Amino acid sequence: MIVLIKALQLILSLSILVVLHEGGHFLFAKLFRVRVEKFFLFFDPWFHLFSTKDKWFVRLFPRAGRTETQYGVGWLPFGGYVKISGMIDESMDTEQMRQPVQPYEFRAKPAWQRLLIMIGGVLVNFLLALFIYIMILFACGEQYISMRDMSLGFRFNEQAHSLGFVDGDQILAADGCDIVRWEGDVYRTLSTAQYVTVLRQGQSVNVNMPGNLNLIEMIQSTPPFVEPFMPCVIDSVLPGSPAEIGGLRSGDKLIAFAGESTPTWTDFDLVRNDCCEALASVVTRADSILLQTVVISYVVNGTSDTLTTTLNVSSDFKLGVFMQSLSELYMPTHVDYGFFAAIPAGIRYGIDVLSGYVSDLRYLFTSDGARSVGSFITIGSIFPSTWDWLIFWETTAFLSLMLAFMNILPIPALDGGHVIFLIAEIILRRPPGEKFMERAQTVGMVLLIGLMLLACYNDIVRFIL
Repeated sequence: MIVLIKALQLILSLSILVVLHEGGHFLFAKLFRVRVEKFFLFFDPWFHLFSTKDKWFVRLFPRAGRTETQYGVGWLPFGGYVKISGMIDESMDTEQMRQPVQPYEFRAKPAWQRLLIMIGGVLVNFLLALFIYIMILFACGEQYISMRDMSLGFRFNEQAHSLGFVDGDQILAADGCDIVRWEGDVYRTLSTAQYVTVLRQGQSVNVNMPGNLNLIEMIQSTPPFVEPFMPCVIDSVLPGSPAEIGGLRSGDKLIAFAGESTPTWTDFDLVRNDCCEALASVVTRADSILLQTVVISYVVNGTSDTLTTTLNVSSDFKLGVFMQSLSELYMPTHVDYGFFAAIPAGIRYGIDVLSGYVSDLRYLFTSDGARSVGSFITIGSIFPSTWDWLIFWETTAFLSLMLAFMNILPIPALDGGHVIFLIAEIILRRPPGEKFMERAQTVGMVLLIGLMLLACYNDIVRFIL
């Protein structure tokens, strides 16, 4: 059920983005009287699911069937396209380019008009993202956990400890600029900081930083570079689980698991994982039973107690307890926006999201970055497991920015590749040769297919592991 909900959200989000992106190209093409032959959601190699040129559709709607543009839905959900007359695109229709130039064709129009047609999709995606962010702030306001309120501080890994951080430090600023809220952007800020100011036992302390930490390693390391200090207080207990059978209840605090101290939920998970790994190396059944029998220390109403339980190896030693959320531990800060205040705030937020995404792309050319590339499985995983419209629109806005930026990259076969050739034409006052454009388009398609195969391979590897 969870997979279905995520898949439906992904399909709906991508459908909105693709239709509006291609609609941007379509709008400018129609504005400059360029013929659009096809407008398709999803790709349609060999066949399609629906088309306004289908015989049954023409019989039902004879007037609509006579339009010059064929609208339809393909079967391959990897995007969509508009086929514009007189243009070398992903359809690789070179036969049309050998015919005499017609006044309604893309190639017959001035370079500045062709440039606007090509950036139309990117422009629509960018404006759509800003519009969504503006409306979210206007309708729902903004909610976040303030760094100043996180009185328990943070937990740091060994790399952070080696730089001078101490568990319990409360991060206040980086390079003299306040860090206002706890969010993923904190990692990005710390990765480039020269020094970080923390509150340690009531005193402000500066921790010197190298300024060039690997962002992906900071986030993906186990445990991560920094995370909120979350004490092992139980929020709820799964019915019928070893925890419930053993008498654990909401509000109890776990202080040790299998003899190892668990001051935070991260420590609890690390110890549990160590037990799983140790169990994988045992030889005898007696040793296996011994390792699966775990002693857990906890505090209930200020009194320490212990329980002994047998955990199932097939469930990865899951105890059946759930942790508190950060918003339950700290009161979130909420900010409401009027309509006119939401406009600059939404634009500012969208630009911050885009700049962060662009700065992270430098990691794409590292080994860790290449392994992090994902296809639709990875993209779908960022949607929530329950249908939440707020998170859906936030995710759609982010994907819209990502789609806009990726499409404007100067790669042949993408909008950005066509834009580069058009700018060169404006400067040099002559267009590139058609043979050159065909070869460039082919190279671009090969690059994109290669990137897609890498993304699919990474998703398969992650799924198997």
